[in-house]
Amino acid sequence: MNPNESLFNNLGGAEGVHRLVEVFYSKVQLHPQLSPLFPEDITPVLEKQYQFLSQFFGGPALYSEQHGHPMMRARHMYIPITPERADDWLNCMKAALEETGVEEPLRSFVLSRLAGPAHHFVNMPHE
Repeated sequence: MNPNESLFNNLGGAEGVHRLVEVFYSKVQLHPQLSPLFPEDITPVLEKQYQFLSQFFGGPALYSEQHGHPMMRARHMYIPITPERADDWLNCMKAALEETGVEEPLRSFVLSRLAGPAHHFVNMPHE
């Protein structure tokens, strides 16, 4: 991990973030609690996630350029997100980071950056 570089660059730039998103959603689609929350055609979700994570990790502001301000909590209010689902989402991301070869301490740092937003999206009580 190079502290002088953005997370985007530390993760391998556009290619690395694309790969992370692809591996992540392959895990989400197999997850019994998460897969029902996503459309059958996940392609648009992959693209928006790539755009958002690129921007969130300090790369190009692709999401804002295409869709305006992220307002991610508002955009997720119609999805029943429980604390357990937030944890499941983070566990899928952890597995994707591992599978794509992201090493410590970068892996833990990325997860800690995503944990806040993941739990901020919770809009339902515990299951």
